[in-house]
Amino acid sequence: MTGTRTLFLSPRVTATGHALADAARRRGMHVETLREWRVPAPCRRAAGASLYAGPLFADAVARELGVGLLEAPADWLARLPRELTSRDVGFATIAEARRLRRPAFVKPPNDKSFPARVYPDGSGLPGADAVDGTEPVLISDIVTFTVEYRLFLRDGEVRTGSRYATRGDLDVAPLARDPRRGEVLEFAGRLAGTGLPSAVVVDVGLVDGCGWAVVEANAAWASGHYACDADAALGVVLHAARPEGEFAAADRRFLRPSPEIVRD
Repeated sequence: MTGTRTLFLSPRVTATGHALADAARRRGMHVETLREWRVPAPCRRAAGASLYAGPLFADAVARELGVGLLEAPADWLARLPRELTSRDVGFATIAEARRLRRPAFVKPPNDKSFPARVYPDGSGLPGADAVDGTEPVLISDIVTFTVEYRLFLRDGEVRTGSRYATRGDLDVAPLARDPRRGEVLEFAGRLAGTGLPSAVVVDVGLVDGCGWAVVEANAAWASGHYACDADAALGVVLHAARPEGEFAAADRRFLRPSPEIVRD
């Protein structure tokens, strides 16, 4: 497979996967759905390959596709100043988090290895039989977000955005039609220089009684688009997941480590 770029999808194609596939075809791209957790020989290291998939599937196939995957540093949220988070956020291992004796919101930074939620204390976190104790986690103070937005960023610019929740309930609408659009974009502009890759998704929201804050960063190649413009979101995905040799030096430090997969 050579020439035209190809967007690869995982076997579990989501609504966002369908939307991105349609946008890719409008660009004249090939779209291939991988049926197994391995890459067929004709597709390996395909010229111009890109990928939209969850982290576990991406880890299984990215090396064979020759695709590099941009993601925010695991400790990015914890390194932000409080004026951008409106809460204290710590970065630790899950073994350290198990020693918590207070309620906190705990999540894996870039994966879904265990549920991201409020834990009454560290004893409720997955044990050593389920999760490696060295697994990194983010530990946040508990706050209430009045409204939350998803933003697809390319080179620090919001290429498309969507409201996705109001007071914790799903509430989807394009950012362009949201009355707080100007505030969201102004706050997003404050994230310049905070150490993000050139293509990424950032969720932001309005914290009850505190103002605007970052919710979290997400990999563009694994994020749902809600009511974002699919064509604009695809542009960010294609920049975040592409042949490894295409990444400039400034982005190479943001590439997700690609594990060695042993095949039978």
